[in-house]
Amino acid sequence: MNTNSTISTVVKPGIDSLDIKIGQMIIFGFYGTKINKSDPVYVAVKEGKVGSILIYSRNISSSKTSDALKSLINGFQDAATIPLFISIDQEGGLVNRLPQTLGFPSMPSALYLGNKNNPDITKYYSDNIAYTLSRLGINLNYAPVVDLHNPQCPVLGARERCFSSSPAKVAKQATEVIKSHNYFKVHTVLKHFPGHGSSTTDSHFGIADVTNTWKWEEITPYRELIENNIADAIMTAHIVNGKLDKSKLPATLSRPVITGLLRDSLGFKGVIFSDDMQMQAISNNFGLKESMQKAIIAGVDVLMFSNNIPGIKDYSPSNIHRIIKELVINGKIAPERIDISFNRIMEMKKKWL
Repeated sequence: MNTNSTISTVVKPGIDSLDIKIGQMIIFGFYGTKINKSDPVYVAVKEGKVGSILIYSRNISSSKTSDALKSLINGFQDAATIPLFISIDQEGGLVNRLPQTLGFPSMPSALYLGNKNNPDITKYYSDNIAYTLSRLGINLNYAPVVDLHNPQCPVLGARERCFSSSPAKVAKQATEVIKSHNYFKVHTVLKHFPGHGSSTTDSHFGIADVTNTWKWEEITPYRELIENNIADAIMTAHIVNGKLDKSKLPATLSRPVITGLLRDSLGFKGVIFSDDMQMQAISNNFGLKESMQKAIIAGVDVLMFSNNIPGIKDYSPSNIHRIIKELVINGKIAPERIDISFNRIMEMKKKWL
């Protein structure tokens, strides 16, 4: 894709193309169930400084639920310079932003589906959720989880978010989930690279070091799905893995993990999303500017700010955008690095948006 020709077809006159490119690299969560034109996230979307948004339960009205959510999503899309990724964590089981109590279909846990190990059952439930997302205007789901099941992992195994401890079974189940989403033109994001299942702590609340527990087989589902050309996007984990990066940077900030392993060794060419940059594994141990600079240099394409973790400061989208732009202008991040991520994101958006 030619970046400049793409920019010229979508950018309103008078808008800085660098602003737009950086904006496509930022995803934000917001509050409210209706469009608020003074909301900082809405304003940033309108200015082209945020390229994707997250939907949480807090954005779902208990009155005229589906219609209200569609209206909210359409309002953001109408304001956007470039069509937005409207994203959600709709894994099923306990990670279920669209509650059955408000009329949305039920979706069992990944472990339930893995234990059944029946492609028809997985397809049935995955079709249900993908269709639901599609009709609401949600075009990107942070699923499936392709971590290996470990019941001792508090954030994944204990919550039945993984299909199986067998890499082959995980890849098989994930393939069915992805195929269902593809049919309904909803993008999927595999998570959490390079493997979070062996952790014994939760990176939402601090450092999760898997150096002594992680195994190479945790890469296997990613390798298979990449080789089969059905992995559009992958989310990084904030786990520390001394086997992959001797400096023990969290994977999200680690060039050996993101570029060295995922890009160069596994050959992944799609979009890389960070896990939430407000999680305490990052926010408690790195400055905001430092963490964003390291993540982008490592090879992350989209930086996520959920504003969904209690006790963590809400970050302003305009401030996030300003910091990244200053890093580029001051030579800390090469403009070409921004172009590469922008091109990847636009290629993914062109597929169905």
